[in-house]
Amino acid sequence: MPADLTAATPRARVRVPLRFHDGYAVDADLVTFDGLVDGREHIAAVLGDPAPGSTPLVRLHSECLTGDVFGSARCDCGPQLREAVERIAERGGVLLYLRQEGRGIGLYNKLDAYALQDQGLDTYEANAALGLPEDARDYTAAAQMLRALGVTRLDLLSNNPDKADQLRALDIDVHDRVPTGVFTTPHNVRYLRAKVVHTSHTLPLGDLTELHAG
Repeated sequence: MPADLTAATPRARVRVPLRFHDGYAVDADLVTFDGLVDGREHIAAVLGDPAPGSTPLVRLHSECLTGDVFGSARCDCGPQLREAVERIAERGGVLLYLRQEGRGIGLYNKLDAYALQDQGLDTYEANAALGLPEDARDYTAAAQMLRALGVTRLDLLSNNPDKADQLRALDIDVHDRVPTGVFTTPHNVRYLRAKVVHTSHTLPLGDLTELHAG
């Protein structure tokens, strides 16, 4: 652990039955924490039972009210969350649900950026036009949470190389980065393509370009 990174501790752990709109159901242990550096109320969902000696599967999922709760088709967050819960439960691991709405800029700013996207800007250009960073997320608290759960080596379920890079810089051993599914809609293909072009997400750019052109 970096010398300047304080340790977090589990605050409470409670068993919660999760039920999704498509009928999928699984029980998770939801864990809260004390001592997180950003002071936010992030939670961990501990899912499944890893085989002895196996590497747990972990996803860092940033909160998305519009996608996770309301089912917005402008992003792929809701389907990624649903997929991650099932894949992690099957293998055993942890989903960190991080309070980082709009890649860290907040809900109101995210909706302001949506309005600019409706005028032709992509998601990153819209953030810049508002004087905001393309991606303001910091995963120091995520590393604290993982250590508090005893997870220092993992396979990361993510298309985003920055998540793996930040965790490694925080002395978390990311053994492998496992891509998520590709969840395209007519409303989000431009958003997904921007993630590839701007931040090197592992998504099929050729397919997204073809869909965008169509």
